[in-house]
Amino acid sequence: MKMDVLLGLQWGDEGKGKIVDVMSPDYDIIARFQGGPNAGHSLEIGEFKHVLHTIPSGIFRKNTINIIGNGVVLDPVIFMREVEKIRAIAPEGLKHLYISKKAHLILPSHKTLDAASEQSKGLTKIGSTLKGIGPTYMDKTGRNGLRVGDITTPDFHQKYDFLKSKHQQLLKQYDFEIPEIADEEEWFKGIDVLKSFELVDCEYFVNDAIQEGKKILAEGAQGTLLDIEYGSYPFVTSSNTVSSGACTGLGIAPNQIKKVYGIFKSYCTRVGSGPFPTELFDKDGEYLQSKGHEFGATTGRKRRCGWMDLPTLKYSIMLNGVTDLIMTKSDVLSGLSSFKVAVAYEIDGKQTTRVPYTHTENLKPVYKEFKGWSTDITKIKSYNDLPQELKQYIEFIEKETGVRITIVSVGPDRDETIVRN
Repeated sequence: MKMDVLLGLQWGDEGKGKIVDVMSPDYDIIARFQGGPNAGHSLEIGEFKHVLHTIPSGIFRKNTINIIGNGVVLDPVIFMREVEKIRAIAPEGLKHLYISKKAHLILPSHKTLDAASEQSKGLTKIGSTLKGIGPTYMDKTGRNGLRVGDITTPDFHQKYDFLKSKHQQLLKQYDFEIPEIADEEEWFKGIDVLKSFELVDCEYFVNDAIQEGKKILAEGAQGTLLDIEYGSYPFVTSSNTVSSGACTGLGIAPNQIKKVYGIFKSYCTRVGSGPFPTELFDKDGEYLQSKGHEFGATTGRKRRCGWMDLPTLKYSIMLNGVTDLIMTKSDVLSGLSSFKVAVAYEIDGKQTTRVPYTHTENLKPVYKEFKGWSTDITKIKSYNDLPQELKQYIEFIEKETGVRITIVSVGPDRDETIVRN
């Protein structure tokens, strides 16, 4: 048995949490392979709504094993709060939660460094969530990091004090008032909560499960266009959000990946700074933001909204080796008389379907317009019953990308999902 991967194909916020929850009954194990608490995976199950930041989205399925992989950076305080909330509503899932010893810890001083660094950039801010993600990954690659497995060692407090001292020295380089380092007492309470879970060698855990024939779904965070290597640099996250990141983030070989599920919205959104070729500043953009409830699940910031960008979608499919596409928020387009899709870019008078090295002011999207529909599609259960205009849009994307859309989300709830045979 091989592992499947599910990830976002845009700038994050594609609806990964809901889709993982929908798919999790078909899997024995759900494994997060990168990112940190800057992720906000939202789940709606009837009247119940919950946002997950670190814990995999299969946690509300009783018998599903959930793993936080070594590619994740973990904030003990945020993890502790997540555990408390889940324990109050669905404690059974926590019995099957495992954490990689090699996952790196976010220290309170990492968050202070993050805030200081972002503040120093002035108008060139990248839009960091200020969760300490970047500085933690910097310590990881700089071979200074503190890992989950270290909390069980006799010299853990010495390691902590050493890294904190290093951060305090770095903070002295900023020539403005630095905020106080967050309360450490709560951080160490989070460490105690971490110790109550089983810490594992993720690479052995996952590979043993594959050999035993267990079905595994690797869950990505953020989106392909925020990948540290292939995203719109420098307005990116600090980890590999593409499918190859599942290999390093969980400790499996590339030939152990079978299906790659790529999730995209029927339109595009982005949080924070960075290029966004199809961004809308008119009533259509306001409509998408309002109807789509486009506010960051982690930060609460308004998401920038725009039309679907086909060149970046094809780019993401190529990078990830996507085998199956999943379209979310198709219901948000309901009510528009028409909508558009960027099929190419025009740069200095020439058209291209390739994503350029850098987005310049001279870049203009080339649009194809589609007729809209007014039907409420949230209660539709069959693909055949969808409005003809939506089916034409879906089939256009399939033809252009060469990949089938196997799941269509028609609303935020778990049950508002159409799986195509």
